[in-house]
Amino acid sequence: MNKLLLFMMIILILVSIISMLIMMISKKSIIDLQKSTPFECGFNPMSYKRLPFSIHFFLIAVIFLIFDIEIIIIVPMIFTMKSSMLMYWLVTSAIFIVILIIGLFHEWINGMLNWTN
Repeated sequence: MNKLLLFMMIILILVSIISMLIMMISKKSIIDLQKSTPFECGFNPMSYKRLPFSIHFFLIAVIFLIFDIEIIIIVPMIFTMKSSMLMYWLVTSAIFIVILIIGLFHEWINGMLNWTN
């Protein structure tokens, strides 16, 4: 019991010393105004909030989300492919890919993928 108490005291002393060192080292001596202001995706948070938003940035974000969701769905489909359920797996995969291709053609026909405008 005495050894356990000694061990706990040593740990407590070490934690206290390390905490004090971290607090002393982490103090900043120079406060920079630019570093203390919030920064969000290149926008100045103190400026007017209703400035026009870049549609190109929005389209890139939407396409990224679509591809991200595709990968989340396709990777488990590949891992679950088994020979006993191969026909069901092929039909499910084909339907999913056809839906993605139809969505791509819909975006293409409506000009949503036109980057120059």
